[in-house]
Amino acid sequence: MSQRILLNAKEIEIILQRLACQLLEKHAKFNNCVLIGIQPRGIYLAERIAAILEKQYGIETLQLGQLDITFYRDDFRRGEKPLEANKTHIDFLVEDKNVIFIDDVLYTGRSIRAALTAIQSFGRPKEIELLTLIDRRFSRHLPIQPDYNGVQVDAINQERVEVNWKENNGEDSVYIVKNKI
Repeated sequence: MSQRILLNAKEIEIILQRLACQLLEKHAKFNNCVLIGIQPRGIYLAERIAAILEKQYGIETLQLGQLDITFYRDDFRRGEKPLEANKTHIDFLVEDKNVIFIDDVLYTGRSIRAALTAIQSFGRPKEIELLTLIDRRFSRHLPIQPDYNGVQVDAINQERVEVNWKENNGEDSVYIVKNKI
């Protein structure tokens, strides 16, 4: 297995600032808008974006949630071991709100399809947008595209994108990892 760095901590911080500004341009005060990090790894990105919007831009009405999609995935019964669910934490209404899903990597689109199904349990959003740090644009199985995107990556099938966050991996970095065949 070999790996090469795609983004270091400084580059990730620049991208997070840009993504926060893009959200701010479209949603201004976030009055009718909610951010929802997709479990497990989208929550770190969502928390970082929310922190930038609150601390640097003074957005006080920001609502942030976490959505577990484990049992909404179309492949959850295909693995050898039983899956463990993450926690969903949405303590606000999504009915008629602009929902922004946040995930670290957009790969096949299946996680987002699962999130679209899962969010219906909490109401009917007015609009749903997608923010991703990494878009593996040539790997899509479903017609799903991000509205806000950090970086597009053209990784081939034997490669995977590994996103590390300080909160759980001790560093902010993104690697392209090539599995030996």
